[in-house]
Amino acid sequence: MKTQNEIIKQGYDALINSLGVADTIRFIQYFTPGKGDYTKERHQWLNEKTLADVFMDIKELPEDDLNQYDEIIE
Repeated sequence: MKTQNEIIKQGYDALINSLGVADTIRFIQYFTPGKGDYTKERHQWLNEKTLADVFMDIKELPEDDLNQYDEIIE
């Protein structure tokens, strides 16, 4: 079984081999750990929505949004 560090290194190596160093850095910078307490904060908006609201929101999403990642590929 691989260690967590081995998996991380293998992942970085795969990204670098696929994207090159510069684009790997751009890719990694796009994903940030964020801040705050998601578990607490989600209740602020979750408690205001019904299940029907969630289903309606899902139905309003475009079915084939092929451009959903354009902002990271610019």
